[in-house]
Amino acid sequence: MTLQDMLTPRLGEALRPNIWDVVALILVIGAMVLIVYGGEQTTLPLSALDVAPVSLDPANLPFYALRTTMRMLLAIVCSIIFTFLYAALAAKSRRAEIVLIPLLDILQSVPILGFLTFTVVFFMNLFPGNVMGAELACVFAIFTSQAWNMTFSMYQSIRNVPKDLEEATQSFHLSGWQRFWRLDVPFAMPGLIWNTMMSMSGGWFFVVASEAITVGNTTVTLPGIGSYVALAIEKQNLAAIGYALLTMLLVIIAYDQLLFRPVVAWADKFRFEQTASGNVPSSWMLDLFRRTRALRSVSYPFAALNRSFSNMHIGWLDRLRLPVRHGPPSRAVDALWFAVVAVSTGYAAWRVYQYLSSNLALSDILFAFGYGLITLVRVVVLIALATLIWVPVGVWIGLRPRLAERVQPLAQFLAAFPANLAFPVFVVIIVRYGLNANIWLSPLMILGTQWYILFNVIAGASAFPTDLREAASSFHLGGWRWWIKVVLPGIFPYYITGAITASGGSWNASIVAEVASWGSTHLSSAGLGAYIAKATEAGDFPRVVLGIAVMCILVTLVNRLLWRRLYAFGERRLRLG
Repeated sequence: MTLQDMLTPRLGEALRPNIWDVVALILVIGAMVLIVYGGEQTTLPLSALDVAPVSLDPANLPFYALRTTMRMLLAIVCSIIFTFLYAALAAKSRRAEIVLIPLLDILQSVPILGFLTFTVVFFMNLFPGNVMGAELACVFAIFTSQAWNMTFSMYQSIRNVPKDLEEATQSFHLSGWQRFWRLDVPFAMPGLIWNTMMSMSGGWFFVVASEAITVGNTTVTLPGIGSYVALAIEKQNLAAIGYALLTMLLVIIAYDQLLFRPVVAWADKFRFEQTASGNVPSSWMLDLFRRTRALRSVSYPFAALNRSFSNMHIGWLDRLRLPVRHGPPSRAVDALWFAVVAVSTGYAAWRVYQYLSSNLALSDILFAFGYGLITLVRVVVLIALATLIWVPVGVWIGLRPRLAERVQPLAQFLAAFPANLAFPVFVVIIVRYGLNANIWLSPLMILGTQWYILFNVIAGASAFPTDLREAASSFHLGGWRWWIKVVLPGIFPYYITGAITASGGSWNASIVAEVASWGSTHLSSAGLGAYIAKATEAGDFPRVVLGIAVMCILVTLVNRLLWRRLYAFGERRLRLG
């Protein structure tokens, strides 16, 4: 019998589909049909939005859910690509980090309405008279609510790769490209996945603002859950809000089971530990595809292509590694680089000053900074409260994979809960009992952003090495000593990532939270968010620019003076390995 005679039956058996192939094929084809159908709706003329306006009929919710989910998934794909490029460059290059990390602080502090104010017209002009322009503007707005925490997470992970793993890559003579795909990305994967889930939920939080866009005289309403919720709030229709919440819950459960839980179970192999984990996450969807025959055979060429891609040796990329942080610094090049950065920053600041000084007085600037300080106090108090509540809860969940599986969809739903849906409760209570809106509207700011802390702490606790836990148990560390000596140092980098993004998200959420409305009742609290929201609604671009500039300055100062120093402390003193 020849080798060919032996291999032919095995090859035929491998390609013969089983029942799992049929089930998986139905799921794949169904997903493709939904994507094609939803994609066709984006090519319609813009007048179609007026012909079929958003309706509160619950029968339309499945279609609206499809449109919103497609926008969010496209934004997540763009966010992942942005994260890989931006975080890798910032973490690898010392000179690039000087510019990119402060720029990231500024980008995450720019409110979503600030992006919409200046991008809606741009995207609409790319596809004049077509829905695609409005769709791209909406996707970009959702992207700005998703990308920053993912980028911070990957940057933190790459900066905290254990030294022994770095030495191993040097021993194997891996190129920069190979090291990125075989060490940096796998090590960053647990935190990145949890932050991707948080980003998906964060997209829900801002989807009302991104689908129901009103900037000056430009009004665009795209069919989706966000615009449905906005219309329900305007009409004071509590039943419609209930239908929207139920639809959101079902959609979140669907993509948790079909997408995120399989990815979490698959990525468990990337945990950094030297002993086998006692409990591993599981996924029925991942098990389903692992039991297929034909589909797995079809995936082999893609797996081989992936291996070839990650093992490529790119000579020109290695030559570009001269300015990375591991190389000896050149004072002359550093001085030139600092000069370029200083001149560019000074020029941008001068142009902003010229624009503001020609339209506003000094009193306007002082008022904006005063409102900014009020919002800053709210953010600090709320982040402190969220830390005290969610760090213990996140550690408790993250150290128990089975519990994390059950909590995962619930946490995503709570994180996705838009502040707008809480307006009826807060507005009615504040008006009925005569409460101070400056105090009682504040919880709306942390409603969606507190989950950045929870998700990152869960990611840190999930990635905590089992051998370190066993060592702590052997030394009989318990109580406060276990928290202070073992767990808190282990999750510290993850917590800082969550706190930074929660802080930036709270500034963003202030625009939604400091101005609440329910029907004809409108409440407003003093703060920078309300200042920007009112200026945006009135089409007052100079005050929009001023508000965004003040917000960027305050967020950047807090990040530079507090969070970056804590980042450096964690990298210097609490690094694994």
